[in-house]
Amino acid sequence: MPRTPCLAGKTRETIMTLINIRNLGVTLNAPLFSRLDLSVNPGDRIGLVAANGRGKTTLLRCIAGMAEPSDGEIIRSRGLTIGYVEQDVSSALADTPFHAAVLDMLPVERRASEGWRVDVALESLDVPEALRERPLNQLSGGWQRFAMLARIVVAEADVLLLDEPTNHLDLARICQLEAWLNALPRDMPVVMSSHDRAFLDATTNRTVFLRPERTQIFSLPYTQARAALSEADASDERRYRRDLKAAGQLRQHAAKLNNIGVNSGSDLLLQKTKQLKQRAEKLEDAAKPAHLERSAGTIKLANRETHAKVLIALDDAAVAAPDGRLLFKTGKQFICKEDRIVLLGPNGAGKTRLVAMLRQAIENPEATQAGIKVSQSLALGYCEQNLADLSDADTPMHTIVGRFEVGDQRARALLAGAGLSVAMQSRPIGRLSGGQKARLGMLLLRLAQPNFYLLDEPTNHLDIEGQEALEDELLAHQASCLLVSHDRNFVRTVGNRFWLIEKKRLVELEGPERFFASVGATG
Repeated sequence: MPRTPCLAGKTRETIMTLINIRNLGVTLNAPLFSRLDLSVNPGDRIGLVAANGRGKTTLLRCIAGMAEPSDGEIIRSRGLTIGYVEQDVSSALADTPFHAAVLDMLPVERRASEGWRVDVALESLDVPEALRERPLNQLSGGWQRFAMLARIVVAEADVLLLDEPTNHLDLARICQLEAWLNALPRDMPVVMSSHDRAFLDATTNRTVFLRPERTQIFSLPYTQARAALSEADASDERRYRRDLKAAGQLRQHAAKLNNIGVNSGSDLLLQKTKQLKQRAEKLEDAAKPAHLERSAGTIKLANRETHAKVLIALDDAAVAAPDGRLLFKTGKQFICKEDRIVLLGPNGAGKTRLVAMLRQAIENPEATQAGIKVSQSLALGYCEQNLADLSDADTPMHTIVGRFEVGDQRARALLAGAGLSVAMQSRPIGRLSGGQKARLGMLLLRLAQPNFYLLDEPTNHLDIEGQEALEDELLAHQASCLLVSHDRNFVRTVGNRFWLIEKKRLVELEGPERFFASVGATG
């Protein structure tokens, strides 16, 4: 369990509001968000929620003073120190050893006398001694993220800003981060963006839904705030329909009075008609429809029919590390039609290795894999966690046309439906955002027309809308799949069978909760 980081050495002034955001808005090609009024107070743990590309990072950069808003103002209390952890490590730090990168946050004159703060920060994050002298570019994305967290601990920030802090982390590290955040001093405010619903529930007490028209804020963690937001939107929709109905009734009444007034020559009735029309116009002008979320791109899956009941049979297949070291044996297991199996286990247990073995057995049936038997009717849909099967130099358009027999017009329509504009379709894939790449990967899955899915961290880079769409598609199609995921909500929603790699064996569990508890998950 992580220990509480030492943030002593700076006396905090008791201020009710540390950051005051007034009528803030950012417009690029279109409004990202507008009319944001938000105060950041001691003890606030604020979650920022929005689809990919809808302003979360931009807002954090504005709060940190690294970007300017289009409208409004941000007032920071005097002397406030803000610690901002961006999504990626700066290239300037890439070759810097872990310990040195953290020590760099102390003023030069204090490093000799206060270097112990670095060790305390690294201990608070359980950073192994073996990693502390390795350059950041030789570490995993997860440890790079922890290096950035350690830097802001040493800097003794008054407010923490975290941009997608769970990116690159496995479930054990996510739970460690949750525990670390919850062990911070109670008055330490944190503002974080995330698409991990369980993480937001475990670490936040306020939720901000960024919207182009009117941002919504609730003093609740994500799941409760989402329910409150749905009710607010439903109320807005009822009010909108009620106002339009009332305006329509006023116009009908005005039309009747107008006919009577014209026929009778009554100026009084004609004046009344005019007043009714004006009231109707005011109602119509004031009536605002409920917020309609603009989709970042549709996610649709397909499910080719198969008559086989057993898709894959495992007969004590040995799963080994690249150096040949045995990781575990599968025992006798069967993957059947409509099974949605979640593969659980600690990092390094061999989950991705088993996925790779199954993929090879399916795609190259002539290359016999000991202990793995695959149905001849099986058609594979494969999603790799880093989207490495997408060439950065290729374009989305060329990828679709090159892999599938679809014409240019059809390909453009499919890509547009997946959220890739005409301009994006001709860009190198390497220039797309992680969310755009993920939706392209989901489109490729759909066009493959599989009847079995191998999904290795499929929610990586997907926003909450995309995660929920993928969940709905897998359930609606009664898809057969084996998946690896650190997203607890996704696992609980999709899985109907659960395999755990434990003591070099593959065992079946009734549900995922025992494993979640073993790694410290609280949500």
